[in-house]
Amino acid sequence: MAKIVQTAGRNALGEFAPEFAHFNDDVLFGENWNNQDIDVKTRSIITVVALMASGITDSSLKFHLQNAKDHGVTQKEIAAIITHVAFYAGWPKGWAVFNLAKEVWSNGEGDLPYEDEAMRAHAKQMVFPIGEPNDAFAKYFIGQSYLAPVSPSQVGIFNVTFEPGCRNNWHIHHAKSGGGQILVCVAGRGYYQEEGKEAIELNPGDCINIPAEVKHWHGAAPDSWFSHLAVEVPGEETSNEWCEAVTDAEYGKLKDQK
Repeated sequence: MAKIVQTAGRNALGEFAPEFAHFNDDVLFGENWNNQDIDVKTRSIITVVALMASGITDSSLKFHLQNAKDHGVTQKEIAAIITHVAFYAGWPKGWAVFNLAKEVWSNGEGDLPYEDEAMRAHAKQMVFPIGEPNDAFAKYFIGQSYLAPVSPSQVGIFNVTFEPGCRNNWHIHHAKSGGGQILVCVAGRGYYQEEGKEAIELNPGDCINIPAEVKHWHGAAPDSWFSHLAVEVPGEETSNEWCEAVTDAEYGKLKDQK
């Protein structure tokens, strides 16, 4: 993250109140805003909430609304934030802040282009894109999946996204030597299962190492979108064998469905 540098204090009060200018520019912004314990988007939201709750609806709030937008807060998010805070801080304050927010955001600005609300929320959890519908491999999936190339050369890495209930067929990564695949869950909740073993639940940060010649499948939980990075492990004479679909009966036996 680029370091936040502020000069407003010195520009406005450098001669009249140099100590105040120092605290504003060097401590409040120079140290506090650059603290890495809270990401800047969250810090921006907290600041907007604090100013709104204090009844401050002047240019300083508009500055921080713009700052929130610059750090990724969308129009729909700020509308939800202001509405939520209005219940606790006061309805008139909500009206006042909305009037300023409308000067900063246009309708729908900054939002992701997905009509499905759950899909949009899932995409916001990731730094990787959802990508395009995985039409080339659709015959090997039950349900809709999406594919986004992350590294198409050297070592292949792809972000694969599954809608709730979507899973791929049983399949095997063949290799004379080396080969196989690594899965890293990046958002949502899903499952990985090897033939003859219990399914393993996957949550963000979980990693699965799949050796070559192991029959397996992976996909989303019934009630959750799911995305994982698929890393192709280099090997000699590698190929993929797609097998039968994971039946509803097999899928329905998954333990600890939430």
